[in-house]
Order: sequence, then structure tokens, then C-alpha cells
Amino acid sequence: MNVTTHLDQPACDPREWLLDPQVVFLNHGAFGACPRRVLEFQNEVRARMERQPLQFLVRELEPELDTARSALAQFVGAEPENLVFVSNATAGVNTVLRSLVFKPGDELIVTNQGYNACRNALDFVSARSGARVVIANLPFPLRGAEELIAPILACVTPHTRLALLDHVSSPTGVVMPIKRLVSALSARGVDALVDGAHAPGMLPLNLESLGAAYYTGNCHKWLCAPKGAAFLYVRPGRQKLIHPLIISHGANSSRTDRSRFQIEFGWTGTCDMSACLSVPEAMRFMGSLLPGGWPEIMARNRALALAARKVLCMALQIEEPCPPEFIGSLAAVPISDASPDALPTLPVNEYPLQADWRIRHGIEVPIMPWPAAPKCLLRVSAQMYNSLPQYEFLARMLAGELLP
Repeated sequence: MNVTTHLDQPACDPREWLLDPQVVFLNHGAFGACPRRVLEFQNEVRARMERQPLQFLVRELEPELDTARSALAQFVGAEPENLVFVSNATAGVNTVLRSLVFKPGDELIVTNQGYNACRNALDFVSARSGARVVIANLPFPLRGAEELIAPILACVTPHTRLALLDHVSSPTGVVMPIKRLVSALSARGVDALVDGAHAPGMLPLNLESLGAAYYTGNCHKWLCAPKGAAFLYVRPGRQKLIHPLIISHGANSSRTDRSRFQIEFGWTGTCDMSACLSVPEAMRFMGSLLPGGWPEIMARNRALALAARKVLCMALQIEEPCPPEFIGSLAAVPISDASPDALPTLPVNEYPLQADWRIRHGIEVPIMPWPAAPKCLLRVSAQMYNSLPQYEFLARMLAGELLP
């Protein structure tokens, strides 16, 4: 697809977001950013809830969630009955891991490019059950898909029960060859739990054809929905195994008008579901920003991420760390190792160098310890409000501060 917008300008008015204009915000991939108009829609939903809480929560919420879920399902290529809302992708991963029953001797595969929170969940369930976590070491920089596929498949044994895979790696930004991996694992009798936190709105999705047993993704990142909106997809043959983290009224409901899967996840206690109800509005608004809709948005953001990576690599005098086909709207580049005493600050795990750049240069860009401190990656995101001069500014700063 031809990208009709110029990369040297934002693709839409940055004032559509509430972002601080004094900050060069290159970290959409962390928590996303929700447009003003979507937040206004969410506020209207909240006002309706507070005007008549019983009417909203008891009589109106379920059908409205059904409508929102159907719209999201169409966007991600899933049947609505196979999709439920969760609060975030980490909750989706935890939901699956804490529903499944593992026993001593079972093996659970994860990669060294996985998200730390989800790795912690895997360690938790393995320690409790006696299962063993097996780590597939994936390279970065990398040259091709086989360097990602072969290490994972090499970990499969007759004891392998599950593989937790990222669709888009959080630290490296690498788009994994997920369809090939899911297919190859399935042929070996291994289910895949895909952490697709970054994929919705960044990559075209068809979850039914992907064939993963479990897939979870965020709506608050690249779809730009409010925080607290995410989904969990479970293949029909696995739904009886999966229960929400919060067991509530659905566990003994006598309803027969929908699946037990939908009944249990449809109500887990009183909470604010306005973020989930706002997902269709986020998809509609974002899709209206460019003539080509979502396909053009994805293409434009990817083109900007690739252009940003190019200028950063030139400034750092390094080769691009992976071929372009592994890039979506995130791109990471290796930078000089952090000093041994430059430990991340708590509770947000922000490296002092990242905080220093924010304070001195007004740049919000993450530094990822990978594969382990003190080795670091610098990761940039590309969203509609970003433009190439912002990354060129970062590149000049890098060249002045990190090169001899």
C-alpha cells in the first residue's frame, strides 16, 4: 500500500491527543495514548453508568459488551464467541496459565525475548506445580526467521505442554514468525499461548486462521483505546479449561443462552467496563484519520519506524539489527552498555539514563536491559502523532552523547 502521508510531518493533528507538547514522546509502545475524542466517549459511558447504576450494570452492560466484542472480533479475525474482554494482556496470560493444570515433569517453553511480567507468571505456576520452564534463546541482532524458529522447536520434547510466545517482542520489537511457529508446535502436539500485547492495531490479525490455542492482546496500545481494555481469545476446544482470574456468579449460573466461557467472563464483579465499551469508538476514530483506514495507518507507522531505525543506526554507526520484515511499529537498537552502577529505579524500572534524557532533552524513550543488564537496547515507537524529525533529534543526541 502507498503511504499517502509524509513522514516528516505527523499524520494527524497531535492535539487530538492529550500528550504534553513539551515532550518528544517516542514511547507509545509502553502504555499507548488515547485520543481526546475516545476519552470523551468513555466519559459519556461513565456518566450513563453513574446516572442509573442498576440500569446500566444489570440491564444494559451485557448487550453493549456483546456489541463491542463483536466489533473487536471482526477487527482481529475471530468469532465473537471465542473472545472475551480482560483488563490487559498480562491478565490474559495469567488467566490461561493459572487455569491450566500442570504436573511435575511438564515443560513450558518461553523465549529470552519475552515480557518480564509474563515470564514471572510462568515461573509462578511452574514453581507451584513442579513443571519446568525451558528457555529458548533467540538472537538479536538476527538475520532471518530460522534463527527464531529453530531454537524454539529445539526445546520441544515429549514433556512439552505449552509454549508462551510473543507476537511482537517487547524489548527488541521483533515481529515473530508467529503463524509458522504455531503451526510447527501444533504439529508436535504443543499448544501455543501467544502474548500479542502489541499486535492489535500494529499488524493485520486473523486469529481463527492463526490457530493458536490461546491469544491475548491489548487494545490500549496501538488501537489507542482507554487503559483497561484487552482481550483473550481461546480456541473452542480449549474453552472449558479456562476460567477468569476472579471467580464470580457465572461459576454456578443456570443460564443456557450462551457458553459457560462467555458467562463466566461476562461478569467478574463490579468494575468500570467503560474502556472495553470504548474499543469500537477507538477503532472507528483511528480508522478515520487516513484515507486508507487501518491498513494505511499500519503501513505509515511501520514506514516511520523503519525510517527512525535507519537514522538511529547511522548516528550510532552500527548495522541495522534485523531485516525490515521483522519490524512493525517498534524498532530497537543496541546502545552502549549502562555503567555497572546504573541500576533501574523502582517501581517503574526506569534506567537513570532514560530519566536523564527526559529531564535534559525532553525525550521520552525507553531503554531496555537486554539480554540482561548492563547490556541495553533503545526502543522507539511510531504512532500517528510522531514524525521523522523527532527521531533525527534523538539521533543527534545519541551521536553526541554515546559515541567517543
